[in-house]
Amino acid sequence: MKIIVNGTLITPGGKMEGSLAMDGDRIVRIGDITPSDGDEVIDASGCFVYPGFIDGHTHLDLPVAGTVTADDFASGTTAAVCGGTTTVVDFATQYKGDTILNALETWKKKAVGKSKANYAFHMAICDWNEEAKAMLPALREAGVTSFKVYMAYDTALTDSEILEVLREVKKFGGVTGCHCENGGLVTALQKEQLEAGHTDTSAHPLSRPAEVEAEAVNRFCYLGRLADAPINIVHLSTRLGLEEIRKARKEAGTCGVKAGEACPSDGGFRIYVESCPQYMLLDDSCYSKKDFEGAKYVCSPPLRKQSDIDALKEAVLLGEIDTIATDHCSFRFDTQKQAGRDDFTKIPNGAPGIEHRPVVMMKIFGDDLSPSDYCRLMSENPAKVFGMFPKKGALIEGADADVVVWDPNVKWTISAAGHHQNVDYTPFEGLEVSGRPRYVFVGGTLAAENGEPTAACAGTYVKR
Repeated sequence: MKIIVNGTLITPGGKMEGSLAMDGDRIVRIGDITPSDGDEVIDASGCFVYPGFIDGHTHLDLPVAGTVTADDFASGTTAAVCGGTTTVVDFATQYKGDTILNALETWKKKAVGKSKANYAFHMAICDWNEEAKAMLPALREAGVTSFKVYMAYDTALTDSEILEVLREVKKFGGVTGCHCENGGLVTALQKEQLEAGHTDTSAHPLSRPAEVEAEAVNRFCYLGRLADAPINIVHLSTRLGLEEIRKARKEAGTCGVKAGEACPSDGGFRIYVESCPQYMLLDDSCYSKKDFEGAKYVCSPPLRKQSDIDALKEAVLLGEIDTIATDHCSFRFDTQKQAGRDDFTKIPNGAPGIEHRPVVMMKIFGDDLSPSDYCRLMSENPAKVFGMFPKKGALIEGADADVVVWDPNVKWTISAAGHHQNVDYTPFEGLEVSGRPRYVFVGGTLAAENGEPTAACAGTYVKR
């Protein structure tokens, strides 16, 4: 057995001084453990011991905008485990003319044998039809419990299609997330900016203002209420969007994840909310950087204003945001992002973040959040919302041996020169942080040590 000793365990009941034993890919004992001959003893002195962090929103090996994201499952999950993330939930994407079952198999092939972290898939439905509807039960049998629809891009569904997806997913207790931006308004506002001669990156946030997100959030909330189905608002970025969620929750008498409870599987209306570290740290002044540097920050939704940052941070402290993910969608600045040098609408939208989410969140909130809060936002709640709890997201006997030994005292500076993401920049360049994983175990196998990967490739498919 592997026995972690001398650490502070972050359990569902709070902090606990004790030891944790892993046998194979399971946690087998927690408490006062005396190692036996042959046991491997791992010293966690001065460290917090967390259940492995879960990133519920990544885009690895994704074809988009005439290119493919720079991180595939090999590089992306290498970066993930180095930062303490042991499970990613990526988006298997059903393009026009494809089937949802074929999309799942396509994405599994991208990951199998390459992923250092465990991997699950949301199904992004981009072509809703009777065939897709008929395949949903088989997809559920394959372990997919979460879905995504778009209100923007050429992958967008109509409102009536989204309503039908919500009703069908509800039948087996799944949850549907949505990229909430009014696609028609985005297209019109982009055209306005270009016709006015505004072609550089400073036009990006102007073409996707807060109102575009808030209107779509409002609409999705009403669709969820009409279907009486659970919904997940992904990558929330604005104060206005937050206000729409507060209004919808109040009117319907619903909420997100309740502390101490598993997510209900009865399919009733409930609003879950996800946001990302970049929306709580970086603002839209980044788009005015010289020498096309603003392209590094072109993602959708865009970075917002300080008032939005303040509102989202307050919402985290109030427990109104359920999960923190990354929306990791990486493109190289020196090549891929250059496609939009003369037209901001041609810049591939997305930014890297899979490696730095835990430490950036701890930088943003410090002691205003407790270790249990960080566990809730980045491990426990994602496991609950996406059907993995309590096998994942909790240090309990019988759970999967996905474990992070976190040393809060290591001080370092984030830099592209030292990260493991397959891109030539990080939006958090130069950020001085405290904390780093001393050891990261995926299914009981040591996947990273002191922020560097081991040779192990222990990630497996998570059937939820």
